[in-house]
Amino acid sequence: MRNKVLLLLFFIANAGWSQDLSKLYERVNPAVVVIFTQEAKLESNAGVTKTITSEGLGSGFMVSDSEIITASHVVDVAEQLKVRFLDGDIRSAKVISTFKTADVALIKLDIPKKYVTTVSFGDSDQIKIGEQVFIVGAPFGYSHSLSSGYISGIIKNKQGNNPFTQAEFIQTDAAINTGNSGGPMFNMKGEVIGVVSQILTKSGGFEGIGFAATANITKNLIANNRTPWLGFDAYPLIGKTKRLFNVPQNSGLLVQRVVFGSILHKMGLQGGDTEVVIDRQKLIIGGDIILAFNEVEFDLTDESLAKLGKLGKNLKSTDPLELKILRNGKIITLKR
Repeated sequence: MRNKVLLLLFFIANAGWSQDLSKLYERVNPAVVVIFTQEAKLESNAGVTKTITSEGLGSGFMVSDSEIITASHVVDVAEQLKVRFLDGDIRSAKVISTFKTADVALIKLDIPKKYVTTVSFGDSDQIKIGEQVFIVGAPFGYSHSLSSGYISGIIKNKQGNNPFTQAEFIQTDAAINTGNSGGPMFNMKGEVIGVVSQILTKSGGFEGIGFAATANITKNLIANNRTPWLGFDAYPLIGKTKRLFNVPQNSGLLVQRVVFGSILHKMGLQGGDTEVVIDRQKLIIGGDIILAFNEVEFDLTDESLAKLGKLGKNLKSTDPLELKILRNGKIITLKR
C-alpha cells in the first residue's frame, strides 16, 4: 500500500512539473531568437589557402526592443548577423560588446522591434545544485526547441579585478547541442539564470555535461561594462611563442582575423593568412602583433588587463584610439 501511495505522489508531482513547464515555455519562448552569422575563414586544400565565407548558427534572447544577449563565440568575428523571431520576422543586427572568457555578448538590432517579448535576469548567486532548469534554443536549427534538466554544479573562475579573465558557469545535464549556444537557461520562475555556452564531449554530441555563463557575470560584464566590440580575434603570445615571434616585451596579441568594416579594420589592422600548428595549438600567422592600446602595454598581468578594461569601458565611438603594433619586424602605430 505504501509503495502505491509513493508511486501516485510521484506521478502527481511530475504531472504538475510538466504543466508548469509548458506554461513557462509559452510565456518566455517569444523572447528567444535564432541568430544566423556569416564570417570569413581560411581554408587550406592541397597546399592552397583561400578565404571562404562560413555560416554559423546560434540562439539569443531579447532584453529590450533592440538588444539581444547571446554567447561571445557565436558572434565574435561575425561579418553579418541576422536575427529571426518566433513570428518569422528576420532583422539584421550588429555586435555591441563581447567578453571571450566569460563567453557572453550583446548585439543590437539595426531597427528595433515593436511589441517585443523580453525576459529578465534572476539572481544566479541564489541557485542551488539540484534545482530544475530548462533551455530554449535552436539545436541543429530546430528553432524554439526546449530541453530540461537540473543544475549539476557551479564553476567560478573570477581571476583578478579585470573583465577579461572573469568567468562563472553553471553545469547542467539539460541537453545542449549545436545551435543552442547563446540561448537562455531559465529557472522555474521563468527568469534567465544562464547563457548557454558549451559542452564537454568525446563523441562530438551531447553527453550530459553542458555549461551556461551565469546571469550575474553576464549582467556585470554586459550591463555595467559595455566595452566596445573592436572586431578582431587574437591569440596571446607568451613564453615560447613570444620568443618565436620576436615580441619585444613580455607578451603581445597575435591578430588572427579582423572583421571587415569593424573599428580595427578601418584603422588598418591586418589579420593572418597562413595556418600553422604550434605546440598542438592551431594558429593563423602573418598578421599584426598588438603591443599596446593607447599606450597601455598589453600584458597578461592583472594590473595591465585592469588598465585595458578601464580603457575599454570608458572608450566612446568618437574617442581617439591608438595601436602600437609589430608588423614585418617593425613597430608602427595605427590611429583612429
